[in-house]
Amino acid sequence: MNRPPPQLPPPSLPPAVKMPAGELPKPRPGPAPLPPPVQPGRLATRGERWAMVIGTLAALLLATWMFSAILTPFVLAGCIAYFLDPPTTRLARIGVPRPVAAFLLVLGLTALALLALLLLYPLLVAQIGVLVLRMPAYVAGIGQAVRQALEAAQNALGPEVVDAQLRDLVIGQAGQIVTFLGSAVARLIGGGVALFNVFALLVVTPVVGFYLLRDWQRMMSRIESWLPRKSAQTLRQLARDTDRVLSAWLRGQLLCCGILAAYYAAALSALGLELGLTVGLLAGLLSFIPYVGSLTGFVMAVVLAVAQFGTWNEVLLVVGVFLVGHIVEGYIIYPRLLGDRVELHAVWVIFALFAGGVAFGFLGVLLAVPMAAAIGVIARYWLRRYLESPLYLDPPRTGSG
Repeated sequence: MNRPPPQLPPPSLPPAVKMPAGELPKPRPGPAPLPPPVQPGRLATRGERWAMVIGTLAALLLATWMFSAILTPFVLAGCIAYFLDPPTTRLARIGVPRPVAAFLLVLGLTALALLALLLLYPLLVAQIGVLVLRMPAYVAGIGQAVRQALEAAQNALGPEVVDAQLRDLVIGQAGQIVTFLGSAVARLIGGGVALFNVFALLVVTPVVGFYLLRDWQRMMSRIESWLPRKSAQTLRQLARDTDRVLSAWLRGQLLCCGILAAYYAAALSALGLELGLTVGLLAGLLSFIPYVGSLTGFVMAVVLAVAQFGTWNEVLLVVGVFLVGHIVEGYIIYPRLLGDRVELHAVWVIFALFAGGVAFGFLGVLLAVPMAAAIGVIARYWLRRYLESPLYLDPPRTGSG
C-alpha cells in the first residue's frame, strides 16, 4: 500500500510587529549612498607657475634693493636665530620653555660680543697709535730693505738691468704703498664703530634675534604650509639640503675663523711684532673667504716684519707662523670641523662674496653664502633631473640618417 507522504509543519514566520496607528514602517538600513563626484578645479598652467616664481624672485630683489640701507641688523638677527635654533630646540626638549631658552642664548651671545668688544677695541686703538707713530720708521725700514735687495740684484745682474733711477723709483713707490696701507688700516679700525651703526647692532639686532629665535619653528611651519601642494615635497627636500650645506659651512667656518684668529694673534704677538694682534685677528676673521684671510695676513705680517726688524731671521719666523697655520687649517681644522659635509666650492664662495659685496655692500656679503648654498643645491637638483631625462639618456644616432 502506498502511504501518503508525511505532512511537514508550515515554516514559522516571524511574529508580526505591531506598529502604532498612523506610523509607517522604517526602511531597512542599506549601503550608504556614494558622495557626489568631486569636480576637479582648473589646473594651473605652466605660464602661471613661472609667473609666480619670477614674480616672487623679482619682489625679493626689489625689496632688498629698496631697503638695503636698513636690512643689515635684521639679516644679522636672522643669522643669529638660524645659528642658535639647534641649541634652543635641545633646551626646549629637556623642559626649558622656548622663550626662556631663546632669551638666555641671545643674552649670552650679546654679552660675549660686548665683552670681546670691550677687551679688544682698546687694544686695537692702542695699536693704531703705534702704527701712526711708527709709520715713518716703517717706511724707512721698507725703503732700506728694498734698497738692499735692489743692490744685491744690481750686483748679480749688472747695472744695465737695475740702474739707479729704477732703484729710486721702486724705493719711493714702496714707501708710498706702506703709507697708504697703514692709513687704510687705521681708518678701518678707528671708524669701525661708525661704519656699523652702534644702535642697530647692539640694540635692534639682539631684540629682533630674540623674537625670531622664539618663533623660529612656528615661522618655518607657516612658510611650509604656504608651499604649492604639487611641488611641496620637492621644495621641502631642497630646503633640507640647503640647510644641511649651509649649517655645516657656517658653523664649521665660524669655528675655523675663531681658532685661526686666536692662533695668529697669539703667535705674531709672541714674536714681538708690534701690530701682531691686529694682523692676526684680521687674518683669522677674513679666513671665511677661502685663501684670502691667510694670504692677506701673510703679506701684511711680512711687510711689517721687514719694516720693524730689518733682518731676515724674524721675517722667516713670521713666514713659519703662517706656514704652520696653513698646514693646521688645511689638514686638521678644516677636515675635522667641516670635512665632506660642505658642498660649496672655494671658487664659488669667493665669487658669491665678491658679487654680493658689489651688489649690496656689507648686506650682500651677509646674504652671499646662503644664496650660494641655495643656488648650488638647486643646480645639483636640476643636474640630477637632466641625467635621468631623455635629453641625456637618448641613445646616439646610428646610420647615415
